[in-house]
Amino acid sequence: MSLTQSILQSIPGNPHRGLQRADALWHDYRHGKIPTPTVVSTQTQTLDLENRPDAYDVVICGGTLGILLGATLAGRGWRVALLERGVLKGRDQEWNISRSELRTFVELGLLSEDELEVAIATEYNPARISFDGGDDLWVRDVLNVGVDPVYLLDRLKQVFLAAGGELLEHTPFSTAQVAPDGVVVTAGETTLTTRLLIDTMGHFSPIVQQARQGESPDAVCLVVGTCATGYSENQTGDLIASFTPIKHQCQYFWEAFPARDGRTTYLFTYLDAHPERITLENLFDDYFRLLPDYQGITLDQLHFKRALFGFFPAYRNSPLRFSWDRLLAVGDASGHQSPLSFGGFGAMIRHLERLTSGIDDALKQDQLSASALGWLQPYQPNIAVTWLFQKAMSLAIDQSLDENRINTLLATIFQDMAALGDPVLRPFLQDVVQFLPLAKTLARTSVYHPALVTKILPQVGIPAVVDWTGHYVSLAVYSALNRLLSATPQGNTGSGYYWRRWRESLAYGSGGDYGDHP
Repeated sequence: MSLTQSILQSIPGNPHRGLQRADALWHDYRHGKIPTPTVVSTQTQTLDLENRPDAYDVVICGGTLGILLGATLAGRGWRVALLERGVLKGRDQEWNISRSELRTFVELGLLSEDELEVAIATEYNPARISFDGGDDLWVRDVLNVGVDPVYLLDRLKQVFLAAGGELLEHTPFSTAQVAPDGVVVTAGETTLTTRLLIDTMGHFSPIVQQARQGESPDAVCLVVGTCATGYSENQTGDLIASFTPIKHQCQYFWEAFPARDGRTTYLFTYLDAHPERITLENLFDDYFRLLPDYQGITLDQLHFKRALFGFFPAYRNSPLRFSWDRLLAVGDASGHQSPLSFGGFGAMIRHLERLTSGIDDALKQDQLSASALGWLQPYQPNIAVTWLFQKAMSLAIDQSLDENRINTLLATIFQDMAALGDPVLRPFLQDVVQFLPLAKTLARTSVYHPALVTKILPQVGIPAVVDWTGHYVSLAVYSALNRLLSATPQGNTGSGYYWRRWRESLAYGSGGDYGDHP
């Protein structure tokens, strides 16, 4: 029996069985066996929703992140149904985010100030950024708040139901039939009709799988971890740390932070879906082998309470815009977070106000065609430019690099960002890329470390650099237009649906929304 199997089988619920299921799915992704279900179809006959009092304005599939959107839309007076395959209940493991971002819940009327404080389970400072061979960097108030998902989802459920929303638990999505004036949704033995269907079922949503048609992901993040007691008292965390050279054609990164009932540590790596890539169990084996060195402790001192694992596919063709009318992907299903981010909670919070207003606008103006809804998930150059960063943090299965290349590169880049100050470093750590901070970082690195820059080009490849250059220019244009229109009084007075969506695309696509939550 392997060390991973032995430890995981000792944890309540035997998470090793779940690890085996996740590995089986990861095997299918690596070998081109990605499911392509047919769950969405179309019909030409209308549904006559105006004469059907039981019809909904919105049906949301997937409750964990869907309840955030459902609560805000129900609060605006729309008739909303939320489908959840099990019981809508948060997990025990906290969601980490920055406190400033949590203000969105208060601003949208989802939580009171007191309720927000109750939702915060843990808070720590400072957080470390560390790469082997470089100096440690320490930052404060970045992704240092752990939110209690159990309390948060329970409170949002109450808000949703009080606003007239209808929650259908133990009701997994089955099929959707799109008509000219609505959608017929089946969920087991339940049938609903709605003007708009929103998919928040995540990366492995059957609707997303049908839309992707077996397309292999352009990048994947593998992650494993545990929450355990037995560590020495430590109120600091790691945002990203690496202390080992390249192994198994992977650069290993760590994350750690205090949890309410222990300390959580993650090991993650970026790679592609090549058939010869390591399994999640392989990664867990290395996790348990390296954890004592990482945390300065022996395994027999620890009591493991939870195991955490998964793989997160990322596609260059994101955010995903469905070809069907009246269907919209939101959250992980849309892929609107960057390929560096493998947690959809923060991205969902960042876009929640924009999505709520946009969907409200689309329903009021009946802008529910595929092209109109596509403007709710527009091209975002500040996400597109991060693909080059992801590529620089990984290597191909047959690529040969100096074993310390990636650590040296990242140590240098982060030191340069830190030298340029918080306005450069902090947004990037919160998954927000802005043109001026990026340009300053590139300029400084080119001047002070020209030899390093020349080594990056052959590592990532000329095609990737050419592709990135186009997105970099787009980021510059989006930033300039957003600044220009923000400084012009009439720049924010457009009344049309498409005008408002275009303005939002400039703001969010340039990272201009970051200043909304100082």
